[in-house]
Formats: sequence, structure tokens, C-alpha cells
Amino acid sequence: MAGTINKVILIGHTGDDVKNTYFEGGGIIGRFPLATNEDYVNKITSERVSNTEWHNIVVRNKAAEICEKYLKKGDKVYIEGRLKTRKWQDQNGNDRYSTEIQCIDFTFLTPKGEGASSNSGHTNSQPQATPASSPKNTSMPSQPAASSSTTEEDDLPF
Repeated sequence: MAGTINKVILIGHTGDDVKNTYFEGGGIIGRFPLATNEDYVNKITSERVSNTEWHNIVVRNKAAEICEKYLKKGDKVYIEGRLKTRKWQDQNGNDRYSTEIQCIDFTFLTPKGEGASSNSGHTNSQPQATPASSPKNTSMPSQPAASSSTTEEDDLPF
């Protein structure tokens, strides 16, 4: 393989409202935590186990404005992005590292009227009219729309 890929896809619940930081040049950075859960049954004890993983999500500019306006704590959201590790120094001068998800695209999954969020949107469009829209799904083949006339195999032109 000649190239490399840095892609993350998450579906989870927000752990807090989006916190935006505004800069002099007009740039905006929004940050919020996202929780994903893993549930399984321990084979030895037959006990149900639930693990929560927390992810730091970063959105920029128009996407940050949309997320701040429509995304609330507890809402379910689909996130596409890439991993980014930042190096910084703490108060004692020690090097510290933070791994974040730089959000490229998102879809709000909490239906209208459920939870705090009242709309759905993408980073590249206005909020959608369909609140529970699904993200792009390439794992399931699309099914043709039903039509009123029935076409048989013999009628195909090829």
C-alpha cells in the first residue's frame, strides 16, 4: 500500500455541551467529550460488563458554530475525523500529550424532541429536516425503490 490512512468513525453520546473558543482572525475551535460504550458478557463469570471510552472531539469554524447551537449534553452523534496528538507542557515543565479527534464530518442522531438537541446537521450543509438521518452507510447495499409496474428479467435490454 503506497499511502496511509488516518480515519476515525465514532457514534456516541456527548458528555458535555460544546465549548467554543473564538480567535482574533475569526477562527473558532469547539471542543466536547464523546462517550462510546462496549458491552459484553464475561465468559468466566457470566457477568455483564460495560466499558465506556471517552474521546476528545475538536470541531472548527462553521462546524463549531453549528455544534454549539444544536448539540447538547447527552445527544447521540456520528463523528468522522482523524486522530491528532498534541504535545504540551504542564505547570512543572513536563511534556504532556493529548490525543484528539479532529472532526471532519458529523451527523446529529438524536431525534427531534428527544434529548436536548432539536435539530440535525452536517458540517457541509444547513441543519437537515430529517432529525434521525443516518450517516453514509457503505456496508449495506441500497435497495431499489418499489415501482407500480413489474419488470421481468426478459424485458431487460442487455
